[in-house]
Amino acid sequence: MILSRQMLRMCRRMRFRAKVADSTGVEMTGASLLMRTLILRRLLRREVLAPDETNVGILLAPTAATVLANAALTLDRRVAVNLNYTASAEVVNNCIAQAEIRHVLTSRRMLERLREKGPFELAAEVVFLEDLRGRVKIVDKLVAAVQTWAMPVWLLERMLGLHRVQPDDLLTIIFTSGSTGRPKGVMLTYRNVGSNIEAFNKIVRLTAEDVLVGILPIFHSFGYTTTMWTVLTLDPKGIYHFSPLEAKPIGQLCRKHGATILIATPTFLRNYLRRCEPEDFAKLDTVIAGAEKLPVELSAAFQQRFGVRPVEGYGATELSPVVSTNIPPSRVQPGAPHKGVKDGTVGPPLPGVSVKVVDLDTGEDLGRNRSGMLMVSGPNVMKGYWKQPELTVEVIRDGWYITGDVAMIDDDGYIHITGRLARFSKIAGEMVPHIRVEEELQRLLGLDEEQLRVAVTGVPDQRKGERLVVLHTGLPRPPEEICRLLAESGLPPLWIPSPDSFRQVSEIPVLGTGKLDIKQLKQLAQQVFQ
Repeated sequence: MILSRQMLRMCRRMRFRAKVADSTGVEMTGASLLMRTLILRRLLRREVLAPDETNVGILLAPTAATVLANAALTLDRRVAVNLNYTASAEVVNNCIAQAEIRHVLTSRRMLERLREKGPFELAAEVVFLEDLRGRVKIVDKLVAAVQTWAMPVWLLERMLGLHRVQPDDLLTIIFTSGSTGRPKGVMLTYRNVGSNIEAFNKIVRLTAEDVLVGILPIFHSFGYTTTMWTVLTLDPKGIYHFSPLEAKPIGQLCRKHGATILIATPTFLRNYLRRCEPEDFAKLDTVIAGAEKLPVELSAAFQQRFGVRPVEGYGATELSPVVSTNIPPSRVQPGAPHKGVKDGTVGPPLPGVSVKVVDLDTGEDLGRNRSGMLMVSGPNVMKGYWKQPELTVEVIRDGWYITGDVAMIDDDGYIHITGRLARFSKIAGEMVPHIRVEEELQRLLGLDEEQLRVAVTGVPDQRKGERLVVLHTGLPRPPEEICRLLAESGLPPLWIPSPDSFRQVSEIPVLGTGKLDIKQLKQLAQQVFQ
């Protein structure tokens, strides 16, 4: 799927139907979406961007303006680089330097919010989108109107040069979250993202009656693909709010527009569970969570309150991003191989995506029902890391992407994620899973999953090479008693931290997506366990 060409056809087909809306009050039909995109494209070409300028930064939260900016750059055959506004200015400027970005599209309101937390200067020329409104000429509107309403699509494609776009051309650069190190620029092509949307659509069966909630950051591939380009190329309407943490306005937005599909993280779902009303999600049919483990208790509580049970999916930035997902019964097609929901799994792979599990040491294919490194191949595997071929070779071997996640594939083809390689400690030659120890701590201590209160990681140890440590924000029992309970629960002795390996901290570090920040967690642990 060449996304830009598919967008033109979608806008024509949906020209009289509501297509994009946000919590600021903006609402656009397919025709108005296309016309505004074409006007913005003309303005950027005339007023801002040089002819040889390829990579263009975008620093915006999820709104209709963000959708327009991405679409305009793509229709102009440029590469949109959505920057992580939850990161520090130092990290953002590092990404700008890596991608050789000259201009960053943003808004005054966005920069003001970022500067409330401290200095935030960008190492590129800043372009405020609101300033471009005054530069729109009558001819811009006339040309865009003719292109939107009267010009044959094939002719518009040729006029925009979209007939020259190839499936393996670069569509976007998305920087990894940096949870395990320095952010890397993931190069995603038209084929990568387009194939992911087509595969997702085959199993979820999106229609013009669907309203998809866009609260995930567009700098994250989950938001970029599933809540933005899915809307731009397929029939559903997209509704956007700039912060996934603001439950009440999100609930009001969903109630106003009749949201049917919500894609979020478990952290955000917990927030909505506490602060949204059942009427807000009255028309929700599908809730898919990713980026972190979805507790069964959270799914049950969400279903009890809102009448729809969240299911879990799995993906990675390097995989465009969706690899697999469970599907609610209402979306399963009769006779389809997909069996619906299996709690505790992230579902079977999408159509066209292949997965396998290999031995962590030897690389031997382990087959079904054995735990090992999860490998993924298919059209969704990234082109590579931007200008870092040596890192690309480390993670893509013979077309298979090494996820870094430890998993097991059952007899039905459903994937069980059992841990992340970065979240293991090697103690006495044995790989000890941090996540498994965390889960047992949550269960024994009766922690209610409302927020991240305990996290397990490893620190260097002179005798064992590494040892497990527990950072927490407060515990209801002393460490000695907790260690005794862990032993009684049946955990192997190597998996049980010592009583002096517990430390209280003010908060557990998380990323902007609500996901545990593994890199910061390890650094914090090394500081407190000097």
